[in-house]
Amino acid sequence: MNFIPQSISDVLLIEPTVHSDDRGYFIETFRQDLLEDAIGYKVNFVQDNESKSTKGVIRGLHYQLTPYTQAKLVRVIDGSVLDISVDIRKSSPTFGQHVSIELTAQSKYQLFIPRGFAHGFVALTDTATFSYKVDNYYSNKHESGISFDDKQLNINWGLPYELLQISDKDSQLPSLDKIKKTYLIKK
Repeated sequence: MNFIPQSISDVLLIEPTVHSDDRGYFIETFRQDLLEDAIGYKVNFVQDNESKSTKGVIRGLHYQLTPYTQAKLVRVIDGSVLDISVDIRKSSPTFGQHVSIELTAQSKYQLFIPRGFAHGFVALTDTATFSYKVDNYYSNKHESGISFDDKQLNINWGLPYELLQISDKDSQLPSLDKIKKTYLIKK
């Protein structure tokens, strides 16, 4: 596995070693020891999640409030997504900046997103199946998010605006400026 720091170095692109032959392929999708060596601290994933989306569906930008903040290890099982991670750590020099990367079933790349980031993605193919591990349990009372079209974030979602589909709940999320007062964890 190769661990590749992104423009915000705490976010890591993980390139697995793929063993292919005429029968198909084999990969290790998770190695805790290698991930911990790469990030420099212990992580304990406690929940796996999976979603299936149609083209243009945006899920996010979501995060959990303290004490339920979550690190994530994400990958695409089928199709392609544009994955977005926004740094919302109060004292971070990259606060409000984001990492944008296309994840595909074909590349088998994964992304590690540490605690203190809002996260979302948009399905770029007719369907996309997205899988992720989290290191803290989901808590409905601690769920929050940021508006996907916040002008301060200036995120290019990779598709024309008229093709984007957002849930009613996510369409009500506040701007980054509004969450600055209520969040966040220290870097």
